[in-house]
Amino acid sequence: MEEISTDDAPPSIGPFSQAIRDGNRIYVSGQGPVDPETGEIVEGTIGEQTAHTLENIDAVLQAAGRSLDDVVKATVFVQDMDDYDEINEVYADYVSSPYPARSAVQVEDLPIDIGVEIEVVASARREE
Repeated sequence: MEEISTDDAPPSIGPFSQAIRDGNRIYVSGQGPVDPETGEIVEGTIGEQTAHTLENIDAVLQAAGRSLDDVVKATVFVQDMDDYDEINEVYADYVSSPYPARSAVQVEDLPIDIGVEIEVVASARREE
């Protein structure tokens, strides 16, 4: 296993890595709408929070030499399923076909006061 870390995404808030490369997969820990420079939660609509969350994920993947185009599986944790359509609209702007497999789960609470958290698994394989 290899740890992946970058200052371009928020640091972990517990005993876990931003991401781990294990064989041909990169496992990115849950990211949220947090400004990596200030550590502050990015305020705004759920769409704006989703966009910032995906930008943080992309920053971690970039540190591994990959991008959102390499995501094979995503899990979206949302506090209010009424936000699902807006999250989907933004999500669709950041991923490309063939779209990653995905789950969306409504949760009662998240570790910090945010409306959305997303974790992904990405391919670390280089296409020949």
